[in-house]
Amino acid sequence: MRDLVVFAIVMLTLPTSFRRPFVGLLVFSWLAYMRPQDLCWGFARTMRLSFFVGMAMIVGWWANEQGGRPFTRWDLRTRLIVLLAALVSVSYLFAPVHDEYTNRYYFEYLKIVAVALFTVGQIDTRQRLRAMLWTIALSLGFFGVKGGLFGVLTGGAQIMRGPGGMLEDNNDFALALVMNVPLLWYLGLSERTIPLLRRATQVAVVLTVVTVVLTHSRGGFLSLCATALWIAWRSGKLVRASLVLVTLGLLFPLVAPQHVLDRLSSIGESTGDSSINARYIAWQTAGRMIEANPLLGVGMRNFQTSFLQYSVVPPSEGSPTYVAHNSYLQIWAESGTPAFVVYLLLLASVFLVCRKVFRIGRQRPDMAWAADYARMMEATTAGFLVGAFFLNRGHFDLIYHWLALVTCLAGVTFTVYRRAPEFAGARTGPRSIEVRRRGAAAAGAPVVAGTTGASVVSWRRPGRWR
Repeated sequence: MRDLVVFAIVMLTLPTSFRRPFVGLLVFSWLAYMRPQDLCWGFARTMRLSFFVGMAMIVGWWANEQGGRPFTRWDLRTRLIVLLAALVSVSYLFAPVHDEYTNRYYFEYLKIVAVALFTVGQIDTRQRLRAMLWTIALSLGFFGVKGGLFGVLTGGAQIMRGPGGMLEDNNDFALALVMNVPLLWYLGLSERTIPLLRRATQVAVVLTVVTVVLTHSRGGFLSLCATALWIAWRSGKLVRASLVLVTLGLLFPLVAPQHVLDRLSSIGESTGDSSINARYIAWQTAGRMIEANPLLGVGMRNFQTSFLQYSVVPPSEGSPTYVAHNSYLQIWAESGTPAFVVYLLLLASVFLVCRKVFRIGRQRPDMAWAADYARMMEATTAGFLVGAFFLNRGHFDLIYHWLALVTCLAGVTFTVYRRAPEFAGARTGPRSIEVRRRGAAAAGAPVVAGTTGASVVSWRRPGRWR
């Protein structure tokens, strides 16, 4: 029955995906992050449903929107993404090993880049950005809530694992859920006109945290702690937020299952055959690869194949091989120093542009949503930065899509700002809100909702959704 439902939903949306490629992009994201096909047991589980949707939306753009909406929009991040893809491709071209495994991952990477660029072209209004963010948040939130409820009801008796695809490994699953925590938190804050929705997202955040803890991912747990600290620091209520975090930290050993405490207590161990010891060996071996191949690296997905050649441990028959266990060293060792520098610039650019967006959101009472979204983008990226230090996810699907959404946020914010720059720098006191609301409505500019400074909640644009 599940197979029929998922198959029917995808097939019925294909004509709309062709006529309106943005709808196809939403369906594609739903398939990528919620993975409904992996919740099936029959024919839908192995069907390439994402491929059908992807083809429909790309062909639909070419047939219906090519003259009006570009495939992508160029800014610092999109240019760096293309440059990184070019450097990875050159490195892969000269890699020592090309087989079915490496080829599959390379072409999967190109698909990730293409979808990220296409996303930038499609999302050019706040409504579209909001729809995409909610699609991702609800798709990943489904597993966060489901796993959290199951964990609470069973006392955390079972280790949580991902549904499949990029979320199959428990470490990847934990990282994706950690990145989703700021989405749920800040999207709930931005929906100020719907208090019930805000409460629902807060509950979803708590249950998602439970799921992350039950994945047994130590990297995910450290990433979760970093994300919580970042949100507290950026909350503007540091003392109150710190007290909440300290209280939760004191309660955690009292309520967490013993197997979770035992797992987390092993953080830092470097003896025997522990995974921490394997990480140390992999990181030292990555250093040797970088020293021997500084420009082009060993090639995408060639780290493990080349491991014994550069291993710091003398190889013998049956010697284990490891992945990089670090996204930054993975990029550096596999694709070379130029690719590594571009990768770091990409991640750093998020914080630079989010700072500009946040300032605009604070200056303009009708654009408070932009400030919330900027903080959300920062917190999610901070969580990835910490998690990526322990995981082999240099080409994680979600981070490339996230970089594209940061560009979308910047583009939408700057466009709205330029339409009514006379509102910039205006104070947000209650006495001036009504005056600016009338002026904005008369000019056809963003409309301020609410009657007090902090209650500005929405931006409405004349005309229908595009």
